[in-house]
Amino acid sequence: MTAQRPEHLTPGRVASHLGVMLAVAAVLGVVVAGLAIPFAGVVGIGAKNVAETMDQLPAELETEALAQRTQVLDEDGEVIATLYDQNRVNVQLTDVSRMMVKAIVAIEDYRFYQHGALDLKGTLRAFITNQASSGVVQGGSSITQQLVKLTLVDQAKSKKEQAAATDESYARKLRELRYAVALEQRHTKDWILERYLNTAYFGDGAWGIQSAARHYFDVNAKDLNLKQSALLAGLVKNPYGYDPTKFADRAVARRNVVLDRMAELGIIKERRADKIKDRKLGLKVQATPNGCVNARAPFFCDYVLNYLQKDRSLGRNVKERRELIFSGGLTIRTTIDLDAQAAADEAVAAAVYPEAEAIGGLAMVEPGTGKVRAIAQSRPMGSDRSIGQTYLNYVVNQKYGDSAGFQPGSTFKVFVLAAALEQGLPTSTSFNAQPQMEIPEYEYEDCDGEPYGYGTWPVGNSTSSGYMDMYRGTRESVNTYFAQLEMETGICEPYQLAKAMGVDLTNPEGKGPGLPERVPSFVLGIPDASPLEMAEAYATFAARGLHCDSRPVVAIEDARGNLLKEYPAECQQVLQETTADAVNDILRGVIEGGFASAQNLGRDAAGKTGTSQSGRAIWFVGYTPNMATASMIAGANESGTPKSLEGVDIGPTTIYGASGSGYAAPVWGNAMRGILDQLPAESFTPPSSVTNSGSFDDDGLDDD
Repeated sequence: MTAQRPEHLTPGRVASHLGVMLAVAAVLGVVVAGLAIPFAGVVGIGAKNVAETMDQLPAELETEALAQRTQVLDEDGEVIATLYDQNRVNVQLTDVSRMMVKAIVAIEDYRFYQHGALDLKGTLRAFITNQASSGVVQGGSSITQQLVKLTLVDQAKSKKEQAAATDESYARKLRELRYAVALEQRHTKDWILERYLNTAYFGDGAWGIQSAARHYFDVNAKDLNLKQSALLAGLVKNPYGYDPTKFADRAVARRNVVLDRMAELGIIKERRADKIKDRKLGLKVQATPNGCVNARAPFFCDYVLNYLQKDRSLGRNVKERRELIFSGGLTIRTTIDLDAQAAADEAVAAAVYPEAEAIGGLAMVEPGTGKVRAIAQSRPMGSDRSIGQTYLNYVVNQKYGDSAGFQPGSTFKVFVLAAALEQGLPTSTSFNAQPQMEIPEYEYEDCDGEPYGYGTWPVGNSTSSGYMDMYRGTRESVNTYFAQLEMETGICEPYQLAKAMGVDLTNPEGKGPGLPERVPSFVLGIPDASPLEMAEAYATFAARGLHCDSRPVVAIEDARGNLLKEYPAECQQVLQETTADAVNDILRGVIEGGFASAQNLGRDAAGKTGTSQSGRAIWFVGYTPNMATASMIAGANESGTPKSLEGVDIGPTTIYGASGSGYAAPVWGNAMRGILDQLPAESFTPPSSVTNSGSFDDDGLDDD
């Protein structure tokens, strides 16, 4: 009886298979033998053209650094956020379990350590089998060839490059073959396998073997057992299709294929394979949060990102800096104190609810170092406005956040107070602070030395009136007292002093959007500022006149743990120590018998209340010798547009008679009491005589 030919192997199809075999042989001959062409031309591609195409390709494949995830750490080294474009942590081959190495080689390229860049036997076998089956049944690419493809896809910078890295043309195959030869010539087999394991995608957001081991099993790559290794080895063929978190049955079947292959090759006993095949996947999936939304301190994390993306030393532009941050495998060591952050979060959350038409914000800055210890706001990070979420950071300077700030009210009086003391005016300087006053038209000298007329200025008190000195005028926050004190100091020096102490004043004469800042009402806090700016400024008093720029980062390390950059304290003495001592003594009165006496901490502390015009924002900025904290509540709709706080339900209460002492000061007090056990009970230096130090120059620094 004549044997029947299988239906799928018709004469025409057999001829086609032979043609493909000849084409493969021709291509392989070119690659392996350089330009030695064993066949003249087959299936529409001439050997001469193949050789010319090979000649035009680069002789080497540049393997760029793989994208790795970045970790953001608190001051004690705990992870507060992970940032990545690809969730990958590179490991050396010696840090991958031997069973994992055996599993991946068995299923992907069992002769990897015997053949060169190309597995001729495996490639021909795969072509024949796949053509005979009218589909892809076997893969013929070696691990080196797979690495080339993964590398080209990973390094593609444009859609055109991505398409070229994945198309099914002979040109792409030839390019991969040439690069594979180059890789084998330049690198050891172990290097190639290590790179492959770190490059491969294992599904569900896990790039590289270490991230995959952590993600699926919560173990390190070096601790993967047989069952785990077989599963991961099976995923690289189709990371989505075999994803065990989505398609458990498929993942089990694929894992078992790997186990069978390992048994077939004699790597493990068949009975061991059968035993493992009967077991469940044993997943212990660990999510790896990405970005600031999932951070332990979302808005502090956001501040860190914006701070670093402004650092020109990290890249030529924002795009380069972002790529370094999200792909560089950095370790970013920050200044955040999680205990302080927790205290800040709790204090703000208890005072202002997320969905309220108000924003509660608080910042903590360490005097003498500029370290930002906490950033908190009442609206959590997210996109659901119905529950008060937002992505806008209202607490930090506008250049690092999303808000132009809010009017700080009488908290600005301290800049006129300090300028007066710097100019040699004694604390006994007294005025008759009438309830209502029309400050007559007078001329100040502009900061450039030119006279500048402001016209008359009507001003009234909202607290007390009478004949008073600096102590009483500050303790009772008397507007007409400070209006007269500002006539003595002029506007220029308090304005420059505020800038020197960290307030981002940029619109002195009102040119462009926003109100003019350098006007007589400056003393009443009409310029906009953020809680972070005000905490930084008041920290200068706590540090006896030493101003330190706020900083959320202390150092960055690269993927290998080498120091990339340090961010040391940047400090300048902008006030005499004796001036700061006098200010501290005066501001103690606000807490010790003044409007904020309910927030007395039982140790040395000083501060100032503030209420903006129309009650749109209320403040309390206070400090001990070792911590400065600014608390603010501002009226704002869901888009952040300012509005009056009068009658606004902020959650636990409705505001009537908006005042810094009544609503913002308790938030400050609760936050400070939350960390009081961590702060040494230090005392302010008692004030002594204050000498005249001259005026501030254009940089806001003392002429001396």
